[in-house]
Amino acid sequence: MALPTASPERQLKHRRNIDVQIYSRGNGLWEVDAHITDVRSGDTTMSFGVLPAGEPIHDMLLRLVVDERFNVVEAGAETRAMPYRGHCDAYSDESGGDIYGRLVGLNLMKGFRHAVNERLGGTQGCTHITELSWVLPTAVVQAFAGEVIDTRGANNGSQQPFQIDRCHALRADGPAVRTFYPRWYRAAPHPNPSSTDTLSERTTP
Repeated sequence: MALPTASPERQLKHRRNIDVQIYSRGNGLWEVDAHITDVRSGDTTMSFGVLPAGEPIHDMLLRLVVDERFNVVEAGAETRAMPYRGHCDAYSDESGGDIYGRLVGLNLMKGFRHAVNERLGGTQGCTHITELSWVLPTAVVQAFAGEVIDTRGANNGSQQPFQIDRCHALRADGPAVRTFYPRWYRAAPHPNPSSTDTLSERTTP
């Protein structure tokens, strides 16, 4: 795998940082802080005036509280820097509450991204915060791996580790699974030659 060659003349214009930090409360609940910032390397004309280089255009935090079954039990967002002050942070529901409270009741592992789009897509919420939520299922899986989730599947009665068949490296019939998870390795089935449609067997009308 090779990256495209970076041009020696390139100039940094924009930097987006996404930071996800996950904390255990120690009572079966976990806090998920997802933070996004957008910063430009030059001064930027904004709706309120000129934003100096290095100051964030966007600075937003989404916080979820989830249980160990991946259910969202609390949710909310905070916008600290925005291009349209007093507008970008006005994401409230009909009752005046935080619209990102709509994430409560969702399960990170069961149609989460689709449900987020239904509840918060388009003009219902903030594009950046809504898109930020999409990275959270796999981030929480990583936090739970080995602590909440059995990632080895080596014990009697264990289920197949969740990561098998989730990516090309850990396909059940691949060499990585055969080496590191031999209990769960499944050889690829061989095609039945008698059912193979070869050119010699085809007829033309």
